[in-house]
Amino acid sequence: QVQLRESGPGLVKPSQTLSLTCSLTGMPISREHYRWTWIRQPPGKGLEWMGFRTSTDNTFYSPALKSRTVISRDTSKNQFTLRLDSVTPEDTGVYFCAAFYGSALTFWGQGTQVTVSS
Repeated sequence: QVQLRESGPGLVKPSQTLSLTCSLTGMPISREHYRWTWIRQPPGKGLEWMGFRTSTDNTFYSPALKSRTVISRDTSKNQFTLRLDSVTPEDTGVYFCAAFYGSALTFWGQGTQVTVSS
């Protein structure tokens, strides 16, 4: 059974860097044609696609977040990570990791709450 699980700090101070990890079980992260994706949902708003890294290590980011976002992966740990720099309270929300096979959503984590506050 394939599962994705997010982990990371629930509280981050403004101007700091947010780092989240998505742990994959049940399949190797090196599997071809997958897009390892981060998505978030601010309170009271819809889902916001943040970006992804492909199995061939190409990356694509939301233009609105590109300057502050890095998505990387560690094949030895079967994980991929999100780094978001210079956070503000507007970065508060639930963060999800997901796996797309091509453009089709295949697996989805339960999400982790992140609050940006001093």
